[in-house]
Amino acid sequence: MSPSTGAALRLLAASVDAKAVAEIGTGCGVSGIHLLHGMRPDGVLTTVDPEPEHQQFARQAFRVCGFASNRARFIPGRALEVLPRLADAGYDLVFCDGDRLEYPDYLAESLRLLRPGGLVVFEGVFANGRTVDSGPQPTEVLRLRELLRTVRESQELVPSLLPVGDGLLCAVKR
Repeated sequence: MSPSTGAALRLLAASVDAKAVAEIGTGCGVSGIHLLHGMRPDGVLTTVDPEPEHQQFARQAFRVCGFASNRARFIPGRALEVLPRLADAGYDLVFCDGDRLEYPDYLAESLRLLRPGGLVVFEGVFANGRTVDSGPQPTEVLRLRELLRTVRESQELVPSLLPVGDGLLCAVKR
């Protein structure tokens, strides 16, 4: 994750005064650290990843950065199996950095999870410039284009595409 993407995540979490954030794709915890820095001091990050090792790395990184263990809830598993178990309208921000083939499905779950005024953020929507290239594209790029079109056409969302890192698609739920 680029420093500019991290800074944008901190800003976005702060802008919605995030107390509850859901993260799809824990990775090694870099995005989670940025989100936690932008969240309220009493905020909790719920992070989902199919790889328990990733979550262990993230847990250590959060601890090294000084975050109390109760600031993050780690749920191992595939996002589309875990997200349906999370509370409707219980989140201020949902950050999606998982399987790009599943991004359109994450959007549907995110809309259910977000409170009105909440924010959904998708990382990597430029796909290294491939989303705007003409010609045949891999399925991942076609799914990203589908996501972009759905968000743009939705009456339920106020979208913006931030040109930081590999592209952040942000949308506020009305």
